[in-house]
Amino acid sequence: MNRLSRRAVLAAPLLAAPAIVQAQAPVVSRTARILAGFPAGGTVDVACRLFAERLRGVWAPQVVVENKVGAAGRLAIEELLRSDPDGTSILITPASMVTIYPHLYGNRLRYSPMTDMQAVTPVVIYPFALAVGPGAPNVNNLAQFVDFVKSRNGISYASPAAGSVPHFTGVMLARAAGIELTHLPYRGAAPAITDAIAGQIPATINVIGDQVEHHRAGRLKMIAVTSAQRVPRFPEVATFAEQGYPDLTADEWFGAFLPARAPTALVQQLNTALVAAANNAELRQNLAGREFEAYTSTPADFAARIGRETTKWGPIVQESGFRPED
Repeated sequence: MNRLSRRAVLAAPLLAAPAIVQAQAPVVSRTARILAGFPAGGTVDVACRLFAERLRGVWAPQVVVENKVGAAGRLAIEELLRSDPDGTSILITPASMVTIYPHLYGNRLRYSPMTDMQAVTPVVIYPFALAVGPGAPNVNNLAQFVDFVKSRNGISYASPAAGSVPHFTGVMLARAAGIELTHLPYRGAAPAITDAIAGQIPATINVIGDQVEHHRAGRLKMIAVTSAQRVPRFPEVATFAEQGYPDLTADEWFGAFLPARAPTALVQQLNTALVAAANNAELRQNLAGREFEAYTSTPADFAARIGRETTKWGPIVQESGFRPED
């Protein structure tokens, strides 16, 4: 083994110094903010903070998360639209605000996802699970769940929010199975799961990550997942497709957006920065612990996906007859 002389060791930092000086400067020279439409500590906020950490010093000298909470996530989008298109304001939002809300709110929606925002890339993707609690004893799969619902001439199910993907997943299941399911919206996953565990409501549809600990502990039983394949950490839970409901294969993403007036070159630069962040092993591990998967695409592919999903949800929302109050 070659040994360095004391002089060489002392010179090493000086030799490395030019590389530090020549490091690429951040794309944006001022502090940037990531807008989150939901409270601190929630899944959207957590994802925003993980990506903010990886963008710091790369995208901007400082990247902070700003929680613009209200109107079921719409306030954060409206804040983005008022922002300068210089890359100092980035929105990360769930798919529902972009693909479902146009059908729910119509002319009441104060933004157009396809014209007022620049799609940059999705950043994470995740499935949902249908779970039952003590209020649905001896139900271990979808066939038994359907029989259980029919035997009671219908039941209620909980979701974390009205107008969410879990809400309309229940609508799709009721239509596909020919059963009566009454939706009960909650203010977030935690209270919905709490009532299911207490037996006050038989079933709930939520993000898998919000239910896993209760499933492991036996307080809840996940009986179907919306992913295309079984979740590796829970191979005992079959997909909806495996159990005869292929149309209920679905997932949701959190996606990054800039104002519509942002230059194309800036959109591409942010895409590159977010793709690099998503490939970071530590970030991917942190996401996996929440049953999220890092997921990115080109801006063009992301915009095309938004268009397809917006078209998909239109007839489902219309058939449900649901109209939000706010």
